[in-house]
Amino acid sequence: MLVIVVENVPPRLRGRLAIWLLEVRAGVYVGKMSSRVRQMIWDTVEKGLGEGNAVMAWSTNTESGFDFLTSGANRRIPKEMEGIKLVSFLTEAMFEEGQKIG
Repeated sequence: MLVIVVENVPPRLRGRLAIWLLEVRAGVYVGKMSSRVRQMIWDTVEKGLGEGNAVMAWSTNTESGFDFLTSGANRRIPKEMEGIKLVSFLTEAMFEEGQKIG
C-alpha cells in the first residue's frame, strides 16, 4: 500500500498524481506500486512541489510495518530513534526561523 498526502501544491502535480493513484480525498492519494514506480512518483512529487509539502508512506518489512518520506516545509519532521522512525514537531518559532533561513 502506498499513500501520498500533498498540501499547497500546484494543480499540475495533483493531476499528475491522479494518473497513477486514486485520490480518495483532496490531496490524499492511494495505490499499490512497486518500489521502482514508487521512487519515480516521489521524484515527480519533489520536482513539482513548488511552495507545498508532501509525505509518502508505504508498507514495508520493518518493525513498524511501514516507512515514510517527507518533502517541503512542514512543522512535522521525521526523526529516527533506535531504528524506528518517529515524527517530531517543531515549535512555531523554530518553524518560522527555518522558513526564513531555507
